[in-house]
Amino acid sequence: MRKNKNFNPNNCPVTHTLNLIGGKWKPVVIHLLRKECNRFSMLQRAMPDISKQMLTQQLRELEEDGIIERKIFAEIPPRVEYYISDYGKTLLPVVEAMSEWGLKDMDLNHKNFDPDSCSPI
Repeated sequence: MRKNKNFNPNNCPVTHTLNLIGGKWKPVVIHLLRKECNRFSMLQRAMPDISKQMLTQQLRELEEDGIIERKIFAEIPPRVEYYISDYGKTLLPVVEAMSEWGLKDMDLNHKNFDPDSCSPI
């Protein structure tokens, strides 16, 4: 394999994708939102190891990047729900591929895994 001397990770499409959805929590948030886990409290219950502050930060970043949308309902108390935007839906095949690969790898390596652990509670 020949090395590309002009390789710039900032111009790499994989780096670009990881900048948008990389990290520990963003792919999980997207996965849960596609499973209709769309309220803050539902997301927090489905990810008990995430702090409120971190979940808020991740949701804000995903919203700023146009991957999710936030809908505020004029109720008392106010209700907020999150949805994957049309732009964000273009990432669903990537998240689905990650999920499928992870399931196969976990099965191959005999890791204890509860498939329902990534489902909304």
